[in-house]
Amino acid sequence: MNLLPVIDQATDDACCIPAGPPALGAQEAKQKALVFKALADPNRLRLLSIVKAESSGESCVCDLTDPLDLGQPTVSHHLKILVEAGLLHREKRGTWAYYSLVPGALDDAAGILANL
Repeated sequence: MNLLPVIDQATDDACCIPAGPPALGAQEAKQKALVFKALADPNRLRLLSIVKAESSGESCVCDLTDPLDLGQPTVSHHLKILVEAGLLHREKRGTWAYYSLVPGALDDAAGILANL
C-alpha cells in the first residue's frame, strides 16, 4: 500500500510565486550580523556595561583591563570590535583612548530583530 501522494510533475514546477526581493539585503544583513557577533562575547558585554555605567559617559582604556582581568591587548581587541560594530565611539587623548556608547546604538541593536 503506497501512502505517499503522487505528485504531478507539471504542477510541481510552479509550487509557489516568489515573494519578491528579500526585505533585508546582503550588505545590510552583514552589518547587522557584526552587531550580534560583537554582542555574543561575554567580555564585550561586560565592557559595554562598564562604559554605560560610568557617570561621565566614557571610560579610559586604562580603567577597563582590571575589571575584566584581561591584558591590555585583549581588551583593546574587544574594544576595536565594539567600535567596528558601531556600538562604541573611540576618542584618542594623548596616549590614552576613551570609549563612550554611540548614541542610540543599543536601542538600534535591540530593534534589529523587531524590524526583520
